[in-house]
Amino acid sequence: MTVTGVGPQSSLVVRALGEMRSQLGDLQRQLGTGLKSTTYAGLGIDRGLAVGLRAKLSAIGGYANTVTQIGVRTSVQQATLGRIAGIGSAVKVATQTQQFSIDTSGQTSAQRAAVAQLDEILGLLNTPAGDRYLFSGRAGDTPATETLDHILNGDGAKAGLKQIIAERNQADLGANGLGRLAIPAAAGTLVSISEETPPTVFGMKLASVSSLNGATVTGPSGSPASIGISFSANPNPGDTIAFSFNMPDGTAAQIKLTATSNTPPATGEFTIGALTTNTAINFQASLSAAVGKLAATSLSAASAMAAADNFFNVDAGQPPMRVAGPPFNAATSLVSGTAADTVTWYTGEMGTDLARGTAVAQVDDVLSVAYGARANEQAIRSTIANIAVYGVSTFSTGDPNAQARFTELGERVASALSVPNGQQKIQDIQAELAFAQSTMADAKERQQQRKLTLEDLLGGIEQAPEEEVAAQILALQTRLQASLQTTSILYQLSIVNYL
Repeated sequence: MTVTGVGPQSSLVVRALGEMRSQLGDLQRQLGTGLKSTTYAGLGIDRGLAVGLRAKLSAIGGYANTVTQIGVRTSVQQATLGRIAGIGSAVKVATQTQQFSIDTSGQTSAQRAAVAQLDEILGLLNTPAGDRYLFSGRAGDTPATETLDHILNGDGAKAGLKQIIAERNQADLGANGLGRLAIPAAAGTLVSISEETPPTVFGMKLASVSSLNGATVTGPSGSPASIGISFSANPNPGDTIAFSFNMPDGTAAQIKLTATSNTPPATGEFTIGALTTNTAINFQASLSAAVGKLAATSLSAASAMAAADNFFNVDAGQPPMRVAGPPFNAATSLVSGTAADTVTWYTGEMGTDLARGTAVAQVDDVLSVAYGARANEQAIRSTIANIAVYGVSTFSTGDPNAQARFTELGERVASALSVPNGQQKIQDIQAELAFAQSTMADAKERQQQRKLTLEDLLGGIEQAPEEEVAAQILALQTRLQASLQTTSILYQLSIVNYL
């Protein structure tokens, strides 16, 4: 009798040993990697849930990257806007404190500093954050503005701000230097002042006139408007009459003439004559002188402000505007500047929609933030225009009206930089960007909390419990060792060992 090993059961035993060895290898891998399986198929019925959780975690990672990137951009925008506001405030203070002390260039030190500060503003607006210019609207690959030199001095045949101001000044002053007003010689006892014919958008406009003892005052009335002063008797010394005028920049100015018996009269006075006709002649001369001085000071300053607005107020469908000339001193209207003859200072994207909507980023499944900006927004544009007009104006020591014009210009620039109610402020843009930053911060906090929750759920599906795997390995090793010993004994079994 012979015993031939384990017989037909040997293949089953070997297979069982192989399966246990494979299980042991998989458990050792789980212990080493901490993962139940290297494929989703190995997760069984939870594989669909794991895929979904992974997708959500990937989306959260993408949102986090977006928040980081947009956070950098909005921080740069806030810093730029803060600096622009600071420069505007500094120039405003300078216009209120700078004494009229010009050098050979015809400018004060504060004006020269304003040009350097304007250059800094343009540099800030044209500084990219990564691959995007932040103040060009949707044209993120294009700088927001032209260069300082082109803006102020022009580019070849294209007129810059200085030329636009000079042309507008000629148009506002007119050929007679009286601000497009006519003050003919007295006709007997009648003195008149009227706006030019044909009507024009330039120069001073008659707004109102007060009464005067001994005279009949009419107007302003008619088109073009006119005022008449007819002397029926001589006024008394000290009697006054006041004229109000509307200026091109939307401001108002006034002149007042006081009757006097002195000859010659002082500035702002007219001499009472022996006859009313003499009084009318004297009044006409004093009125012409007063209007001429007002034109050379207040009107010239207002003209520069209006020209700067014509030049800088550009947008979709709104090109820079300039005087329709030459001749400029007889022009009656403005005309649109073209790409061939006028510099367009803003080179970014122009649109009629809200600037913030030109750059939108998704920061959550159902949440997006708008952080776009355009350099030609009212608050930014106005700051640039006012600093520019202050920085390019020049004065002459030989001009008796230079100091008064400098003062008038400074007052207008300071008032404009104070930002009247109803106009956009730099702080308004900053507040809108701050809202976007706050929204992103809230979204980031929510996503971090969601991420922790999803990672816990995913860990429960994909991760192998270390203690449980270690226990299974120990149990399997014990079983495998026992099986191997038993199999070894069975394979060594013979009739000799059996007996």
